[in-house]
Amino acid sequence: MYKRDYYEVLGVSRNATEDEIKRAYRKLALKYHPDRNPGDKEAEERFKEAAEAYEVLRDPEKRQIYDRFGHEGLEGRGFTGFSGFEDIFSSFGDIFEEFFGFSTGRGRHTRARQGNSLRYDLKITLEEAFFGKEEEIVFQRLDLCESCNGTGLSPGSQPETCPTCQGRGQVIRSQGFFQISSTCPTCRGQGQIIKNPCQKCRGHGKTRIERRINVRIPPGVDTGSQLRLRGEGEPGEYGGPPGDLYVVIHVEEHPFFKREGDDLICEIPISFVQAALGDTIVIPSLGDDEGIELQIPPGSQPNEILKLSGKGMLSTTGRRRGDLYVKLQVKIPRRLTPKQRELLEIFAKTEDLNISQAKSKVKDFWKKIQR
Repeated sequence: MYKRDYYEVLGVSRNATEDEIKRAYRKLALKYHPDRNPGDKEAEERFKEAAEAYEVLRDPEKRQIYDRFGHEGLEGRGFTGFSGFEDIFSSFGDIFEEFFGFSTGRGRHTRARQGNSLRYDLKITLEEAFFGKEEEIVFQRLDLCESCNGTGLSPGSQPETCPTCQGRGQVIRSQGFFQISSTCPTCRGQGQIIKNPCQKCRGHGKTRIERRINVRIPPGVDTGSQLRLRGEGEPGEYGGPPGDLYVVIHVEEHPFFKREGDDLICEIPISFVQAALGDTIVIPSLGDDEGIELQIPPGSQPNEILKLSGKGMLSTTGRRRGDLYVKLQVKIPRRLTPKQRELLEIFAKTEDLNISQAKSKVKDFWKKIQR
C-alpha cells in the first residue's frame, strides 16, 4: 500500500524542530478530527495518516530510522501504524486534552472516551422493506460548540488550576490512620476550572443541534434490523471519537401479507366450485404490479396451502427471495337460487347421497355406541 512521505503529510521540512512538528500535527488533528467530520471517510484517513506521521517524527529514534530507510525501515522494526481511533486517542490522550484547552494537570491523566451512541426508531411499510428506500431522518444530538470549539472557554481565556485539589483532580481526607482519596467536588476530577465560560454553551463545550441526514434502507430489512451510522452520535470526551447512531427498523403490519422471515403468507377466498373444478386466478404479489397467476388444482380442500417459490421477500443479502404461501379459504354460499339448489340436488344424487337416509344412519351409529 502506498504511503505518503511523513514530512509531506505534516507539511514541514526535514529540518523541522519538535515544536514545529507538534504545531503542524495539532493543526491537522483539529481539522480532520472525527467530531468535526462525522461520516467523512477521507477525513478519517487524513486523521489517521497525520497521527502516524506525528508518532514517527516526534520520536528521535523512529525519525532517524525513517530518515535513513523510509517506511520499509520502520516496518522492518515492527512499526505498522495505528489500528484505529482508540489506538490513536490512547497514545495521544494528553495531547488532545491540551488541544482542546485542558492540560493534564499534576499527577492526573484523563483518558479519551468515545461519545454516547444514539438510537432512532424508524417505521416503514412492508413495501418499503421489500424494495428498500432512502429516507431523510431528523434527530437531536449534542455537538461541539462552534463558538469555543468545545473548550467551554470564552475567546482568549484559559482554564485555571482548581484551588481545592491544586490540579490533582483528587482530594484526600484523613480518618484516623487512613487516608481516603475521592474525586474533587469543585472541578469534578478535571484539575481545572473555567472562570470565564463560553456564553453560547455556558462552559459545557457542547450545544444541542438538529441533525438531518439521508439513510439508505436496504431491501429485505425486518423489524429489529439495525443500521449503524458511524460517527453520527455525540462527540467524545478529551479527544475521543464520536459515538454512533443506530437506526432501528420497525416494519408495519400489512393488511394482506403476513411475514415470517423471508417468506410471505396470505389468504385467498375461492368458491367451492373453484375448489372442486380447479381454476387459474391472479393474486397480488410484492414486486409484481400486475399480480401473479395461481393455479388452483381440482379438488382443493379448505385451508389447503399452495406454495409459490421465489415470490416472497428479498433477503438482506440480495441473493434470493423467500416463498409465498397461499392459504385457500373456500367460501360456501349462505343463500342459493332455485336453479343452484336444483343443480346441487342433482349432484347429490350422482353421489348417491340422500339427506333423510343420512340422518337415519347417524341415529343408528349413536345407538350402536350406547349399547
